[in-house]
Formats: sequence, C-alpha cells, structure tokens
Amino acid sequence: MLSREILNLIKDLRVFPVVVATAVEGNPHQAFITWVYPVDERTLRIALSSNSQTAKNLRENPRVAITLFSYDNAITLYGSAKELVERLEGVPFPVSAFEVVITSVNSNLFPGATVLGPIPFAHSGDVKKAVELDEKVISALSKL
Repeated sequence: MLSREILNLIKDLRVFPVVVATAVEGNPHQAFITWVYPVDERTLRIALSSNSQTAKNLRENPRVAITLFSYDNAITLYGSAKELVERLEGVPFPVSAFEVVITSVNSNLFPGATVLGPIPFAHSGDVKKAVELDEKVISALSKL
C-alpha cells in the first residue's frame, strides 16, 4: 500500500497534486486535484467540487485510480471511493469529501527513469484566499 514516506510527504505539503481517473458507462475521465489527505496506508480522503464530473462519476461508479508523483515514485493507486459528506462544513462553496480504500498500488516508472519530486504546483490569483481555502478543506478532511 502507501509507504510511510509518501504518507508523510502528502501530510507535510498539505496541498498535494494528483491525477484522478474515473469512468462511467465506459467513458474515462481524468482530473487534476490537490485536496488529498492520507488517513493511513490503505485509505485516502479527497475533496472535490460537489458538481464536478469527477464527483458525479464516483457517485455512479466508485472505482477510481489516483496517480501521484514524488521523489523516485510514479505510482497509481487503485481502489473504491465512498462519499462521506456531500458538502464540507466551513467551506464557502459546495465541496464533497470521498474516502478511497486502496486495493492495489502499481509503479509506473520504467527502468532507467526517475521522478524528481511531486508535481510543481502554485496558486494564481488571490493566493492568500486560495491558501486559506486549502487549509479549511484539508482540515475538514482530517476531521471526518
């Protein structure tokens, strides 16, 4: 499952970019998200805009793949998601929380390749408000 090193990295960075893949009726969908909270080696919580395609897909089909990148890692986590709350309290717009139970982990690195770290990410626009929102969402995910 998830290594202690990756768990700690996600918690330390607070905002950790990943790519989430879902599918409904055979139609694949991918989304870039940053609200990820590791509960333990087998469980992640993610927050999504309640009306997003990703949230809609997970309500219809709970199977999910989450790809993350960190130092020397490019891994995909496969599992099943369950909506914990349709709207997180204290967040100024509808954000849903899902818990993902990880059933398998696959490395995506090929021989002779490495990854230099997590996906570089920075807010644009009102950075102060964005950081405050991130903190509200991650804090809410950690308390569910």
